[in-house]
Amino acid sequence: MVAGATISTELSNAEWWDALRGVGNEHGSFSNLGRHHAAVFVEQSHKVLFVGFETAFGIRSGSETGLPIAFDISERRNWSHLTILTKSQNWFRDENLFRFFDRLVDHAFFDQFDRVVFYGAGMCGYAAAAFSVASPGASVLLVSPQASLDRKVAGWDTRFPSARRIDFGSRYANAPRLLDAAETALLVFDPDEVEDAMHASLFNGDNVIHQRYRRGGAGAIEADLRNMSLISKLTDTASQDRLTPGEAARILRARRSHVPYLRALLSRVLAEDRPALTARLCRAVLAEQPLPRFRQHLERAEAQLGLRPADPDTAAAARRDEA
Repeated sequence: MVAGATISTELSNAEWWDALRGVGNEHGSFSNLGRHHAAVFVEQSHKVLFVGFETAFGIRSGSETGLPIAFDISERRNWSHLTILTKSQNWFRDENLFRFFDRLVDHAFFDQFDRVVFYGAGMCGYAAAAFSVASPGASVLLVSPQASLDRKVAGWDTRFPSARRIDFGSRYANAPRLLDAAETALLVFDPDEVEDAMHASLFNGDNVIHQRYRRGGAGAIEADLRNMSLISKLTDTASQDRLTPGEAARILRARRSHVPYLRALLSRVLAEDRPALTARLCRAVLAEQPLPRFRQHLERAEAQLGLRPADPDTAAAARRDEA
């Protein structure tokens, strides 16, 4: 068990990598996979294996313990877990990784576990989908993944110019096609992020559940899910073979009381200059939480709609909020 393990945020990147190697070797194994990647495996039971894909930067900036999310999710459940790490923005396109997963398949590694759940977001979501083919029948949780950055497939996505030099035409490449082997895949994305929505549309298999998560183009879906412990809840559901569109939607309704999400939603509505919709949103939020910003914008929207005279102080406060 790794209960209570943490890695200090004061360490340099190299020191953090060495500390994680120490944690991995002490409680399981740490395997360097070339210059940019590594695998951390902790074996606890054969009931569930959680497979997470993360960047070193993402762990260091998003984890309170300084450890991969697999530790947080799996340790208290006595699950085994495998984390694939990268130091670079290379979409896990590395022959060392390909050979690593080949070896896992050759040794029937995934067959040891009753259930296997893959997880990743963004670039890591691309990898989780692509490498899930190594464990047919797995459940896969994806947050705003890319389908591919091959110019023939997604030439319209110009957000990652450095990725144009990466080979997306060889093995473990086209994530939507490789995801066909999964039992169920939940894909959470913001339809207001145009490129993310276009990538999501390429994941069109019958086994894919598309769950819209409107954040007004403000990103940070994974941070929301982590802060609300929803990745953990979704993983639990997937491990019990209960991941359905209805159950996923029920779990994700928790965002309706998550203040960062609500503020992002309000910003989107305000940008559209739709006072009726603004008033409707603010009333819904205020019915659950007494948030001053939503009270101020409700009063301003109602004034715009002629439902009450504008209060100069309230209008000024609302303008300060927008700034």
